[in-house]
Amino acid sequence: MARLCYAGWLFLLGCILPAAVNAQQLYELPAGTETRWISLENATGAKGKGGMENKGAKGHASEWIKAGERKVMMDYEGAGVINRIWLTIIERSPASLRSIYIEMYWDGAGKPAVAVPLGDFFGIGLGRRTAFQSALFTDPEGKSFNCSVPMPFKKHAKIVFVNESKHDQLLFFDVNLTKVKKHPKDIAYFHAHWNSSTDGRLGEDFEILPKVKGKGRFLGTNLSIIADKIYGDTWFGEGEVKTWLDGDTEYPTLVGTGTEDYIGSAWNLGAFAHLYQGAPIVDKAKGQFAFYRYHVPDPIYFQTDCRVTIQMMGGGGRDKIREIAKAGGKVKPISVMTKEKLIKLEEEPAYPAYTDDRFPADEWVNFFRVDNYSATAYFYLDRPENDLPPLAPLAQRLKGIL
Repeated sequence: MARLCYAGWLFLLGCILPAAVNAQQLYELPAGTETRWISLENATGAKGKGGMENKGAKGHASEWIKAGERKVMMDYEGAGVINRIWLTIIERSPASLRSIYIEMYWDGAGKPAVAVPLGDFFGIGLGRRTAFQSALFTDPEGKSFNCSVPMPFKKHAKIVFVNESKHDQLLFFDVNLTKVKKHPKDIAYFHAHWNSSTDGRLGEDFEILPKVKGKGRFLGTNLSIIADKIYGDTWFGEGEVKTWLDGDTEYPTLVGTGTEDYIGSAWNLGAFAHLYQGAPIVDKAKGQFAFYRYHVPDPIYFQTDCRVTIQMMGGGGRDKIREIAKAGGKVKPISVMTKEKLIKLEEEPAYPAYTDDRFPADEWVNFFRVDNYSATAYFYLDRPENDLPPLAPLAQRLKGIL
């Protein structure tokens, strides 16, 4: 009967949207399942052991986590599926949301499957919060953290809150799970990886997900960009998202057409938040952008390996690019869009350089540039550990945020 629960989990992962869950799914009562909530009021989730402190009168709803302290939020023995995680903290500055991070361990693994800064993990980067709703993460009023990604485990689950911020934090949380007797053998474990690049090389792609080995599914990403002020008001988002699958070498199998295209928008990006794609932060004055794309209705599966990148590329006019270069900015034009055709400069080495007046002044030029990129990649893998690098040290996580 545990397979019924697992089938339900697969169904939810496939459609997520509550309205899409049919009545049969809602009123079925699968055998062999129990509901558990892990919180400070019931740290083990044990049956009949909730709210025992202060004679049941709200005795342990929150806890102060000192600066530099680790707090085990969940240490659960048994099989199950985490359905929802909610938490909030008292001090939510950008520095704190990058300094604090979440770790998740599955089935006794020594290495965390998840090690991601708090704010970034819960759907928005840059250490910023705003009210938004997506299929996987929500923040009703810009001051809480909700995750509804299904996270199955066979025998053990541990979640750790790590406070590397300068502040003591008042933490409230609960983790809601379904307890099962046994999972099928073919479950996939949830993973998340955070990466950043503050000093990339011109023409080098940013890795949203470095190459991960195994069988699994790339679930999507939330991506943040802090535009270098030297580029002024030129557009940062011409970079294409590329996905290397199952032995791809020089060229990937999956390629998008541009940054705002990847998140389902178009020219002159504005703020929005939809189920599977959105841009909750579009701050043109500060040059800060945070957006997401979740591959729930359009799954990306891999059998042996997966790597996801985005080009660091923008667009603007010839004279703007000249000004940027003169001021010391890194630029390399790669194509010119005329009304007649796209001139591919990488294939036309004899074409005049942008410093040459024969280079057209009134056309759109796509050019490599270097900005501050960071991303959280979410994926499922057929094992509880991955072979990706550990979370970057605090100094790297805070670059550009302070």
